[in-house]
Amino acid sequence: MNLHRIDLNLFAVFDAIYTAGSLTKAADVLCITQPAVSNSLARLRDMLNDPLFVRTGHSMTPTPVAQNIIGPAREALGLLRKSVQESHVFDPATSAKCFNFASRDLLEVIIMPRLMSSVQNRAPNVTLTNYEISRTQVVSAMASGNLDFFADASTFTDPHLKKHRLATDRFVALARKNHPLLQNGLSLDTFLKVGHINVSHRQSGLGPIDIALDKINKKRKIAMRGQHFLTVPSTLVKTDLIACIPYHLAKHYDLAMYELPFDIPPIEYYLYWHISADLDSAHKWMHDQIMEVAHNYKTN
Repeated sequence: MNLHRIDLNLFAVFDAIYTAGSLTKAADVLCITQPAVSNSLARLRDMLNDPLFVRTGHSMTPTPVAQNIIGPAREALGLLRKSVQESHVFDPATSAKCFNFASRDLLEVIIMPRLMSSVQNRAPNVTLTNYEISRTQVVSAMASGNLDFFADASTFTDPHLKKHRLATDRFVALARKNHPLLQNGLSLDTFLKVGHINVSHRQSGLGPIDIALDKINKKRKIAMRGQHFLTVPSTLVKTDLIACIPYHLAKHYDLAMYELPFDIPPIEYYLYWHISADLDSAHKWMHDQIMEVAHNYKTN
């Protein structure tokens, strides 16, 4: 093979297609057009004399040749990325870098305001962006450099990600003040009798509250499902429903709060980032700011 024909950009596209499983998703990750992805794939197919991916339904299935080269390709891209990162020195006082986050509404409320306050004092031109992303797209978005940090209560096991526990919390029950069924507190019988707001990003399935109840052969009455904790208080004040939400969010609302009348494991929040970012001085600086904010929040 003529080394002069090798374009490393083609292998970055190859990695994105392999990870995303589709040309459209790969284009979104790389922030380029789908025709550009198709053109790069065509050039790589010609260079390697192999189709690399075959269409199966709505996804692209890698050929044996693609499966054989994905490991070395990712390693080479990682080494190149690290070399470039090591050559850059990050100066927070002058940098205008934008850090991209993906976190649920709860962590956006708890961490982001404090982080922004800290960053503005030390890096006045640095900006933060937080957006929602499917968990299935987190690794590819980080590998491409489009996402710097992901924060969530879930635990990832992907070998390309590193993680650090941010904080722990516990669920409490919230209801409107003077709730007619809660004058004497919240017993298990009352908990099971009233209607609940269930907060979940999934359309169906058991959450941590329901899993804990299932262990004692109990089931609650879910009257409403929602995607965001932040919409819960306005619903509670207008109804006789109750909701289980994390304490560090619940304490900010002028509502009646009750400890849950059954055992449930604590909530653990984690910060995730791609292993290739470990040698990036800007990334390490922001990681330190996040962990400092999280530590100060836990101790206050």
